Amino acid sequence: MKPYQLGLYEKSMPGSLSLGEKLRETGAAGFDYLELSVDETGEKLARLDWSAAEINALRRAVEETGIPVLSICLSGHRRFPLGDPGAAVRERSLAIMEKAILLAQRLGVRIIQLAGYDVYYKPSDENTRRLFGGNLALAAAMAAGAGIILAFETMETPFIDTVEKAMYWVRRIDSPYLQIYPDTGNITNAALSYGGSVTADLESGRGHLAALHLKESKPGVYREVPYGTGHVDFAGTAGTAWALGVRMYVGEFWHTGEENWREILRENNRFLRDVLDRAGGLKEGPNDSPRPEGQGINPPANQI
Repeated sequence: MKPYQLGLYEKSMPGSLSLGEKLRETGAAGFDYLELSVDETGEKLARLDWSAAEINALRRAVEETGIPVLSICLSGHRRFPLGDPGAAVRERSLAIMEKAILLAQRLGVRIIQLAGYDVYYKPSDENTRRLFGGNLALAAAMAAGAGIILAFETMETPFIDTVEKAMYWVRRIDSPYLQIYPDTGNITNAALSYGGSVTADLESGRGHLAALHLKESKPGVYREVPYGTGHVDFAGTAGTAWALGVRMYVGEFWHTGEENWREILRENNRFLRDVLDRAGGLKEGPNDSPRPEGQGINPPANQI
């Protein structure tokens, strides 16, 4: 059995690829599993209504490639949030939650990463937080019935941008099926904003960290920052997460049209493997591996 697993975020590859092709490329680049995206677009939300034939086709691709789908990044709630003041939107948000849990069951997914938003496109207030809390309890009960873990992603908005804030809801709901799935880039930016410590923030979630997104960021920039060009301390963050028992990790980065995307996958895998191998004591010495060069890895967000 592997001491840890390193997954790959689906959006790191061209969207034109089929899921079977994405599974093959995931394995070829050296990753252990694929993290499926169910975002707010109609194309991705339609996955929640896959037929039995479509589900079976993906399961066959998993068997053929040997690369499983072990987690789902469920960001569709950004468009249909659990705390929306509109009853119809909240109803849709719970339907999305139920369908995502059923999809996870059918695919053998262990973890659904839950976006830490009460609302996204509307102002957050006491009422949206109250509505969010009520529907979060319903979502956790659904997950418990299916044996699927929901885990909060720490986001880029103040509602849940730290592990400590996520822990408020974990304690309030008090379910083993509601945990935390931090994002290294987001919590690094939050620590800078609040004058806090990434290590202390991760420590605040002791016993409740289901997995970790390994993502780069810059101050105020949360997406599409190449590894090695931002300010995330991957060695320190991964070392703390490992000490806290985290063994599921996902490389989160985006394909933005690069022709050498396969090379990017392989190079990022080498970088992240080195970080995790050293964090887990599987490779001796400090984490002094070469960090990927900025060119060809993904352009900084301010250049897109």
